[in-house]
Amino acid sequence: MFEVSCQLTFAAAHALRGYKGKCERTHGHNYRVEVTAEGERLNEIGLLFDFVELKEAMRAVIDRIDHTFLNENPPFDTVNPSAENIARFFYEELRKPLEGRAHVSQVRVWETDNSVASYRPK
Repeated sequence: MFEVSCQLTFAAAHALRGYKGKCERTHGHNYRVEVTAEGERLNEIGLLFDFVELKEAMRAVIDRIDHTFLNENPPFDTVNPSAENIARFFYEELRKPLEGRAHVSQVRVWETDNSVASYRPK
């Protein structure tokens, strides 16, 4: 099994609904997102998935949420914008662009240098 991973960053604010503590108030993060794709076959030039294409797909998602208040953007207008849910959001948005060549095996989202959440499909 082959894997490729790319990391990109974005900045956004959020407020965690139902959280008892400081994070229920509006605050921001400089998020780091890592997307890992895997597959069993390489293409004719020996690549699983081009890093440039993976980053372009990631940027298309990031462009919709970068420098926004996540709570106002679907699906976070109804789903709590936790790091865990942000990771699942990236997975859902990126699995189709990779379909047929690789599949997203994991998404990791850092809120800080020391705090990371992951999403892996079953």
